[in-house]
Amino acid sequence: MSQNTALLVMDMQPAILANLPDSAALVENVAKAITVARSKNIPIIYATLGFKNGASEISPNNKTFASTREHINNINFEEFTKVHTALAPQENDIHVIKRRISAFTGSSLEVLLRSKDIKHLVLTGYATSGIVLSTTTEAGDKDYKITVLSDGCADRDEEVHRVLTTKVFLRSADVMTIEEWKILE
Repeated sequence: MSQNTALLVMDMQPAILANLPDSAALVENVAKAITVARSKNIPIIYATLGFKNGASEISPNNKTFASTREHINNINFEEFTKVHTALAPQENDIHVIKRRISAFTGSSLEVLLRSKDIKHLVLTGYATSGIVLSTTTEAGDKDYKITVLSDGCADRDEEVHRVLTTKVFLRSADVMTIEEWKILE
C-alpha cells in the first residue's frame, strides 16, 4: 500500500499552531505519523502557508486573508513558513509553500505528486476545518486516493473536527487513526 503514497504534513507552523489552545498532542501525533512514514519509506511533503514579504498575493476580496493582511504585512515569511521544530523536515523531505488554504493552491504540490507518481495522499495538519477539509476536497476532485489521520489533525472546535472526521470526509476519504494506518501500511 505504501507504493505511490505520500504523507502530507500541513500548516504545522508555530505561528499557526498558536491558534490551537493545546497543540502539544497534535504535534506529538503528527511526529508519530512521520515516524511511521519514514519506517515505510513513504515520502513526506510539508505544506506551509506563506506569502512574499509584504503579502502582495492577498486580495482585498479574500475574506479569510484580507482581514489579517495589515497584521502580517511586516512578518518575515522565511521564518513564518518554518515547520515546528519537533516535526522538522529532513534532507530528502519535500517542502511546498502554499498561498491559500488548500495545499494545492499556489504551490508546486500537484506537479511534485505527478513527478513522483503519487496517487495516495495521507493527510495530517491543523486545522481540520481549514487545510485538511480544503485539501481533501481538492484532492478528491483530482482523483487522488485519500486517507485522513483523524488523530493527526485537530481543530479549535472539537465538534467540527468530529463531524468532519466521522461524516463529511468519509464521502471522499478513508479516515483512520495513526495506529490503524501504521498496521495497514
